[in-house]
Amino acid sequence: MQLRLLFLFLFLSNNFVSQNIKTIQLRPLLENNFSSIVPLGTVLELSFDDLEADSKDYQYKIEHMTHDWESSGLSSGQFIDGFDQNTIIDVSNSFNTFQNYTHYSVRIPNSNTRITKSGNYLLSILNNYDEVIFTRRFVLYESSATIGVAVERSRNTKTLNTQQTVQFSVNHPRIIINNPGQEIHVVVLKNNNWNEKISNLQPTFFKPNQLSYTYTNKTNFWGGNEYLNFDSKIIRNSSLNIVKVLKKDLFHHYLYPFKFTPFQKYSYSPDINGQFVIRTLEANDSKTEADYAMMHFSVSVEKPFTNKELYIYGAFNDFKITDENKMYYDAKTKTYQGKILFKQGFYNYTFATLEYNGSINSNVINGSFYETENEYTVIVYYKPFGSFYERVIGVGTGFFNQNR
Repeated sequence: MQLRLLFLFLFLSNNFVSQNIKTIQLRPLLENNFSSIVPLGTVLELSFDDLEADSKDYQYKIEHMTHDWESSGLSSGQFIDGFDQNTIIDVSNSFNTFQNYTHYSVRIPNSNTRITKSGNYLLSILNNYDEVIFTRRFVLYESSATIGVAVERSRNTKTLNTQQTVQFSVNHPRIIINNPGQEIHVVVLKNNNWNEKISNLQPTFFKPNQLSYTYTNKTNFWGGNEYLNFDSKIIRNSSLNIVKVLKKDLFHHYLYPFKFTPFQKYSYSPDINGQFVIRTLEANDSKTEADYAMMHFSVSVEKPFTNKELYIYGAFNDFKITDENKMYYDAKTKTYQGKILFKQGFYNYTFATLEYNGSINSNVINGSFYETENEYTVIVYYKPFGSFYERVIGVGTGFFNQNR
């Protein structure tokens, strides 16, 4: 039990984000693109709100990382033209909202910071005391190799109805790879969620200028289920999947209760794979005029779960497990209940359990089905003998299509 508590403390500490920081987004400027895995030179915008609304001097800092997110050891001058740390100057206050906040944003690259090398990057936001407030990951890639990705139903009879298999090839006519086992690392990512990834893969077949990865089981992912959603673009009235709205200190929105059943069947529902979009129909500028509402979640279940804890789960907090998104069991109503403050918008979410061994399982409540439409991203890292850093030479994307 002591080890369990120690693990949970360390897990929550590593994922700490100040409670006054909300709605963190790191995305390209293209509409409906939620991924921070982009070609080298693409403009990414980081934005967030500070609910203390006092115009702090936040700084951003950029670090180059290895494929497994350790520091690469590069100095900033080796991967940046300009400065790796700078003050965020695009700051504006909320207007005509019940919840006051200050909105911060910065675009990278900018006149002070231009990244020159592909690879993994960690973006940290620091306060006046150089303390890290939060971090976000992003990946910049070259187009030196072409990555073909195919997603199919699992071929394992035991997981035929619950898993999906990702197979891919790395085509590299312009790059000489002498020792793929040492020079190439690949990461397969599901729905831009770094908690759901597979790495440490070796090619199964070698061809001239091509590496094939055609595993039967090693690249299997649980299919999961389509994400649940709500839309709070109208703050004063009930909207999509919102059953009740109350005005207190802020607006409180109550979602339809989710009923847990261990024999749930798959039902198609279009989603955006756990992501969210900030929007409001009651103002012109969603960045500073969208308000905040307290969203209330509930899961109906006869008895509390043993050896696991329940959390609201999604990209709204970068798929983290924190005290804020934890749910608590109410024996009187036989429901798990939780509440989180959300900026107006359309949100995907699901429910995940933190298991006794410390793993995150997003399939206990909503089930896992091979039919689920998921997006898989394959990232290929290349570090030839004698090189001092890893390049990302290509990225491929594949979607499961049950009608194919």
